[in-house]
Amino acid sequence: MISLTPTSEQQMLIDAVRRYAAEVVRPAAHDADESGAFPDRVVQTGWELGILPGSIPESLGGFAETYSAVTGVLAYEELAYGDLALALQLMAPALVAVPLVLAGTDTQREQMMDLFLGETPPPVTAALLEPAIAFDPLHPATTATRDGDGCYVLNGKKAYVPLAEGAHTILIYAWNADAGQVDGFFVDGGAEGLTAGPREKLMGIRALPTYSLTLENVRVDPAQRLGGEAGIDFGRILAHSRVALAALAVGVMRAALDYAITYAKERVQFGVPIATKQAIAFMLADCAIEIDSARLMAWEAAWKLDQGQAAGKEAYLAKEYAAKAALMVTDSAVQTLGGHGYIREHPVERWLRNARGFATFEGLAIV
Repeated sequence: MISLTPTSEQQMLIDAVRRYAAEVVRPAAHDADESGAFPDRVVQTGWELGILPGSIPESLGGFAETYSAVTGVLAYEELAYGDLALALQLMAPALVAVPLVLAGTDTQREQMMDLFLGETPPPVTAALLEPAIAFDPLHPATTATRDGDGCYVLNGKKAYVPLAEGAHTILIYAWNADAGQVDGFFVDGGAEGLTAGPREKLMGIRALPTYSLTLENVRVDPAQRLGGEAGIDFGRILAHSRVALAALAVGVMRAALDYAITYAKERVQFGVPIATKQAIAFMLADCAIEIDSARLMAWEAAWKLDQGQAAGKEAYLAKEYAAKAALMVTDSAVQTLGGHGYIREHPVERWLRNARGFATFEGLAIV
């Protein structure tokens, strides 16, 4: 039976992240969107909350009894309530840490896990998305083939790779034709044949630096294949990513609805607050329904993952539903503000721009 009541430890985490989002992230979010980056102190303060180390099991050096996707979605929702770009940047190291926890070999964990337990965020990231029409994460165009020396040779192009510039390790997902599956490969950021393009100019998440990557005959030692010779269950890793995106979308929706409700109560027209108008009240009520629905779908998928159950379907549906709901809710928030909603001094237009991206954010987050 699924429990919807957070444990005392989870509630403490929710409260801590909620304070951070409200007191540190929100005041900096507008300027970060305008300038293209969050101040280092904002990111560092978030890292010091210990969200990622608190998700790593004690057996691997972290602070958690066991790994929990449910705990992750609770934290991610609160982070995105503060700002989506900050949430994606702060949790970018999880793009490597979580696959290590789920599928890494003992040797890979011993070599890399300490990176995620330090005082500052490690310069690591992952690359899944590709600049192609009808991109299929279960069959990417980037390839990994064995050469005569037994090394893997990677070729392809990636897009929307967060914090790729300066990263010393990038987890590249590619189609391994020999194994007939998607595999992950740990690639040195300075590897020969790996080239990062200029920073991408995006409609949303403008405070998160993302880059394209080109791989031309990048050689990778077999020991750097995630999971070793056994490879990985990529479907499970993808499910964890989609659950994370669903939780982030819920956070963005919550932020937009709360702002719209406050505005509707304070904005007076013809002598009464516009919140008393049925057109506004019913629209905001529909938004609340969408948020609760998306949250419950994300929680169910996360709970099934924690139970070791197959949750690919639930994760996919949660992500798809949340992506569409996020557009509806953030657009409704803009409508509630009327002309003010289109002005960048109000955050609802930023949330709408950010929400537009959830349909294409495959692989940008994992929980």
